[in-house]
Amino acid sequence: MKKKKEKQEAEVQQYTKGSVIVQIIMTVAAALFIAPIFIIFNYSFKGKRELYLNNPLSLPEKLNFDNYIAAYKKLDLATTFTNTFIYTAISVLILAILCGTTAWAIARCRRKFFKFCYIYFIVGILIPYQALFLPIYMIGYRMHMTNTRFGIIFMYVATGISFGVFLMNSFMSTVPLELEEAARIDGCSVFRTYFSVVLPLLKPAMATLVIMQAFQIWNDYLLASLYVSKKQLKTLTVAIQSLFSAQSSDYTTAMAAIVISVLPIAILFLSLQKYFIKGMTVGAVKG
Repeated sequence: MKKKKEKQEAEVQQYTKGSVIVQIIMTVAAALFIAPIFIIFNYSFKGKRELYLNNPLSLPEKLNFDNYIAAYKKLDLATTFTNTFIYTAISVLILAILCGTTAWAIARCRRKFFKFCYIYFIVGILIPYQALFLPIYMIGYRMHMTNTRFGIIFMYVATGISFGVFLMNSFMSTVPLELEEAARIDGCSVFRTYFSVVLPLLKPAMATLVIMQAFQIWNDYLLASLYVSKKQLKTLTVAIQSLFSAQSSDYTTAMAAIVISVLPIAILFLSLQKYFIKGMTVGAVKG
């Protein structure tokens, strides 16, 4: 009994030491991630003199909201922010509808055609859309979709649907097939079965898809700069880039604009955080 007790105490001590080491590593990693965010938020309230003379981690002498006013005027935030919100919201909504229904059809149908479709979408993930900019632009130009809201939304949907179908298809195994069979016996149509039975069970997957695609589209610069040249259609990220040039850069205004651009995505993540974490851990533990 004494040896057993000593062994248990040794295991507890070893576990405690390992836990302390993990906590220290996680604290250091968290500090490294938080530091750039803190510096951006800190600089957004500093004046230009403080930007070059003071330490990046030092607090501003006073809260200077002039940077936010300058960002609103220089970047025309009323237009660029609205454009970015429209592109992101509509694209994510379309992706959620298309990816969910497509993945459901692929998961439930065993025909070779649907297997081929799934492989086709997987191939789409392996080829980054950044490598296809020339053909993407040529197709958009010939179809008169450049410098149009419809064109940029269409391209966001086209470049995001492969990953969306792959993500949603992996979650379809968590939906019991018996529920769908019971719904059909009760007389539910295909559409009602999906929207009333399948879709409510896919909330974690949908939240994961919405957050990841919203992050990508909201912060996208390459596709937005390629497809949009009209000032009234530009996005927030493209407008922020205009503050940086080879001759001069307005860092304080840019920091304020970055803080403003982060807020909607942060609110979205906090709203769907519970479902997002659940969606990322589904299938990690069996039994």
